[in-house]
Amino acid sequence: MITHSFSIKKYFLLFFVLLFTLSGAQKKFTIVLDAGHGGTDIGTNRKYSDLGTVREKDITLAIVLKLGKMLEKDKDYKVIYTRKFDEYPSLSERTTLANRSKADLFLSIHVNASPSSSTETNGTETFIQGPNQNRTNLEVAKAENDVIYLDEKDREMFASYDPKSPESLIALKIQQSKYLESSLLIGSLVEENFSGKDKRFSRGIKQADLHVLRMNAMPSVLIETGFVNNYEDASYLSSEKEQNDIANSIFDAIQKFKKALERNGGEKGHPKLAEKPEEKPLKNDFRILLMSSPAKYSNDDPALKGLNYILTIKENGFYKYYYGTTNLASVRDGNLKTARDAGFKNATSISFIPNQKLGMGYYTLEIAVTDQKLSSNSYILNSLKDVNRDKENSKFYYTYGKFTSLEEAIKTQKDLEGKGVKNTVVQKVFK
Repeated sequence: MITHSFSIKKYFLLFFVLLFTLSGAQKKFTIVLDAGHGGTDIGTNRKYSDLGTVREKDITLAIVLKLGKMLEKDKDYKVIYTRKFDEYPSLSERTTLANRSKADLFLSIHVNASPSSSTETNGTETFIQGPNQNRTNLEVAKAENDVIYLDEKDREMFASYDPKSPESLIALKIQQSKYLESSLLIGSLVEENFSGKDKRFSRGIKQADLHVLRMNAMPSVLIETGFVNNYEDASYLSSEKEQNDIANSIFDAIQKFKKALERNGGEKGHPKLAEKPEEKPLKNDFRILLMSSPAKYSNDDPALKGLNYILTIKENGFYKYYYGTTNLASVRDGNLKTARDAGFKNATSISFIPNQKLGMGYYTLEIAVTDQKLSSNSYILNSLKDVNRDKENSKFYYTYGKFTSLEEAIKTQKDLEGKGVKNTVVQKVFK
C-alpha cells in the first residue's frame, strides 16, 4: 500500500516536471530568408560608369545576410537561409526547404527591372500569392501531408489529417485563407516601413502567380527592393548603408507581425492588427485595363511604361492590355494607382468572374502575326499540332487551341512559354 502511494506521487511529480519543461520550451518563430537568384543566375543587372555592374544576386544576398544577422540577435527567432553564398538553389528546393522547416514566415528578396535599359520607374513593391493560387496550395496541402501541417487548434477541431476526409478539407481551406490574410499583413507592414521610415516610393502590394509563393504552406511574400535600371534606385541598392536601412525596415515589419500574432493568441499564420479589420477576398478577380489599341505590343515595349505582369486579350481586332490580377480590394486600388502613376491616366479596374465559361464563342491563343506564311520548318509549326491560319488585310494570323474559360487559355499560354513559344496573346472569338 505504501509502495503504491509512493508510485503515484512519483508519477505525478514526473508529470508536472514534464509539463513545466514543455511549457517553458517555447517554439521559436521560424523565418526562411530567400536571397533571390544566385550562382549562374545573375538576375536582373545594369552597368553604370560610376557604380559598375549592379547585379540582383549580389544585392539580394547582401540584404538577406544583414537581415538575418539582426534576427539572430533575438533568441525568439530561428533563421533559415535558402542560400548564404553565391550559389543557386532551384525554386523547388527553396519552397521545399521552407515547407519541411515548418516555417512561420517566408521572405524572398529581389530586385526589380522594367524591360528597357533605363527607366524613370522606381520604388518598391511586395507580392503575395495570386487570387487563383489558393486552389493550387490546397492541392499541394492534400498531397504533401508530410510537409503541410495544420495548426494545433485545427487538429483539435478536425482530428487527425486524412486528405480524403471532408473535415480535413475544411481545415485546410481555413488554413489557406489564413496564409493569404497573413501575407497581406506582413507585406503591408514592409511597404509602410519603406515609405514611412525610408521615405521611398512604394508601389504597394500586388498579387502574382510566382512559384516561391504558390508552393509555400505559410505566409509568404516576395519583396522587390527597387529597380536596377533606375539610376537612383540602383545607387540606393548598391550602398551598404541603404542595404542596412532596407534590412532594418523588413526586420521592424517582422517584429510587428510577430507581435500581432501573439496578440491574437499565438494562432499560427493568422495574426491581426486591432486597427486593421480583416480583409475578405472579393468574389471576382480584378485586372486594371491600361489601354485598348489596334497595335500589338510585346512585354518589353516602351508603350507599357515598364509595368510587369501584363495580360493581353484581343477582342474584335483590338488588343486590350490588363495589368495585375487580384481579388482583394486594397490590392486592386493599389494596382490602379500604380497604373495611373505610370502614365495610364484613363486606367480602370475591370471585374472578371473566375473560371467563367463562355456561353457563346471561345478563347484561343494568337501565336504569330506575319507578313509571309510561316515556313514548314518553323519552330512553332513543328512544336504545335493543329495550328490554325487565317489571312486578313495581307497578314497571316496563326492561332492555337479552343478554350471555354480565360483561365484555361492562360494556363496553356504559360505551358507554351515553357516550350519556347513566347509573346502569344489570348484572343476572344465571338461565334
